[in-house]
Formats: sequence, C-alpha cells, structure tokens
Amino acid sequence: RSLVVVHFWAPWAPQCAQMNEVMAALAKEHTQVTFVKLEAEAVPEVSEKYGISSVPTFLFFKNSQKVDRLDGAHAPELTKKVQRHASSSSVSAGSNDSAKEDLNVRLKKLINAAPCMLFMKGSPKEPRCGFSKQMVEILNKHGISFSSFDIFSDEEVRQGLKTYSNWPTYPQLYVAGELIGGLDIVKELEASGELDTVCPKAQKLEDRLKNLISKAPVMLFMKGSKQVAKCGFSKQIIEILNNTGVDYETFDILEDEEVRQGLKTYSNWPTYPQLYVKGELVGGLDIVKELKESGELLPILKGEN
Repeated sequence: RSLVVVHFWAPWAPQCAQMNEVMAALAKEHTQVTFVKLEAEAVPEVSEKYGISSVPTFLFFKNSQKVDRLDGAHAPELTKKVQRHASSSSVSAGSNDSAKEDLNVRLKKLINAAPCMLFMKGSPKEPRCGFSKQMVEILNKHGISFSSFDIFSDEEVRQGLKTYSNWPTYPQLYVAGELIGGLDIVKELEASGELDTVCPKAQKLEDRLKNLISKAPVMLFMKGSKQVAKCGFSKQIIEILNNTGVDYETFDILEDEEVRQGLKTYSNWPTYPQLYVKGELVGGLDIVKELKESGELLPILKGEN
C-alpha cells in the first residue's frame, strides 16, 4: 500500500545527479516511502513500456499501479507530489474508501475551479491529441472563456475523473460544475447554436481594458510593480508618484501581452508607462514631469483638475 517513487536517470545528465540529492533528502523525511533509481538506458524495455523519452523522469506507484508522473528536474514539484501521495497513502492504508473520498473532493474542486473547465490532453497552447485540439479551436472560435487541466500531469485525476463523471474519454468539458460532455457533444451544441448559451463568453478586450483603467482612481500601467520597476522610465514615474503621497495602483504590462498591446491601440499612446486618473489618460513620463514642474500634478491626481 505504500508509495514507491522510481527515478529514471542517466549518469551523464547533471540534472539527474541533482535530483538524486533531492530524493535522498526526501527519503530521510518520508521514511514510509520507497525511493528507487533506475538507469533508463540500462532497462530499455521498462523505459519503453512507461514511455520514458527523457531524463530525469519520475513515476509514482501505489498498490503496483502507476498513479502519477513527473518529467524533468523540478525539485519543488517532486516534493509536492511526494508529500501529497505519501499523505494519501497513509490515509488509504486504513481504508480505501477514505482515499476515494479525498480524490472525489479534489476532483470536485478542480471541476469548479472556473465557470468553464476543460480537462484535456496538453494545454490550450499545446494540445497533445487531435480531439483536444479540435475542442480548443471550437471554444476559441466562439470566444468562450475557459480554464483547462492537463490530465497528463496527474494520473490520479486522469483515471479518477472517468469514474467520477462516468465518462470514459477525454477531453471533458464542464460548465458551472456540471459535465457537458466530450468533443462530439460540443460539436452538436455548436451545430444547433446552443453552445453560445451554454458556455460563458470571454470578456471582450475593450471591456477588460475599461475595467482595468477604472480599477482605482489613479492607475499606472508600467513595466514591473511599485516594489520592483523593470525599466528606467517606470522607476522614475513611481518615484514622482510616491513623492505626491497620493494612493495609486499599478498593472504590470509584462505579465499580460494582450493588455500590453491592446492598451497602446485603445489609448492611442504607443509607449509605457501610462498614467490614468478617473479612467482618463494623463500621459507618460514626460507629461507627468511637465505637470510636476508646473505644479499641476497633485490637483490632477486628486481629481481637482
């Protein structure tokens, strides 16, 4: 019943040596877990059976069944997976029912993680099967807002969701926690015109920009944040605003390419930073400097001008 973690490694790969050290540390912490190292190229038939195409790769087994997988040298992710599976195996040692209950709670949380949830193979940017690719294309074509979960990233979810939803294949689409179905069902809904009424629409970019601009009375769109400016112009404008004592919020345009490009067109202002007061564009660094020198900046920031 205990957890077995198998590291498929190669002596020529330095990242494998690093991950062996991580495993040694985890073995001291989780004495009930069995850690095994397998040289991937020395056991080609085993590597082939489990689809090991690169090292390091970690497989997780419980009751002789593979329950999870991790590709690559991701120490935090390995630690997280070991902790999660080790704790659930100590629960299931007493009773399989409670393990099943834990999984069902987790599945319910995942299904309700967003108004529209797609469980697929891969990600929307890189689907890893034709059906998942078609599903993403249909949802994007209709401007539907959805989040996704890569079932290849978690074997427990991949197997458990089939039973939970009584739906044997992927992709699976859920809206408001309810299963809509797979690709065939979504195609039928599209053909009948019902898809647009069933799934929540993505917020239009223009509406999103309006909301962001009006999020606070004084909004600064910049590279970085108040704490860490990521360009000289942004750093200078932050220093000027901080000296006024007026409250303001910031948005990091480096974190969102859609906003970064869209706001230039929306405001007809090609550069950053951009300062807005009560939803209206004031300008960039040069304008703010001029307003500061003329004594107009503070009244504008306070909405008096």
